[in-house]
Amino acid sequence: MDVVVFSAVAGLTGWIMLTLQLLAIGAAIFALVHAVRQRTDAYPAVDKLTKPVWLGILAASLLVVLLVHPVSFLGIIAVVAVCVYLVDVRPRVDDIQRGPRW
Repeated sequence: MDVVVFSAVAGLTGWIMLTLQLLAIGAAIFALVHAVRQRTDAYPAVDKLTKPVWLGILAASLLVVLLVHPVSFLGIIAVVAVCVYLVDVRPRVDDIQRGPRW
């Protein structure tokens, strides 16, 4: 009886971890593609790191989430880097390239 319950929990945990990893991979790919498509001068214009630096950070983050689990120490650092780009850098870069909204 205990073995059956443990297997069900391990299976559920496995699916949750797989889902987290797929979400991390998808977010990293989205962020990297977005960064590639932006103008180089947009990043310093909003007082952020340069485009090559962000491309390096996001490419390294994608590599980390592909190779290790996103709940590991390196995985968490990679996911945080992707989230910083998506929440802080991406909206500002988009705004400056879009221009005034009048």
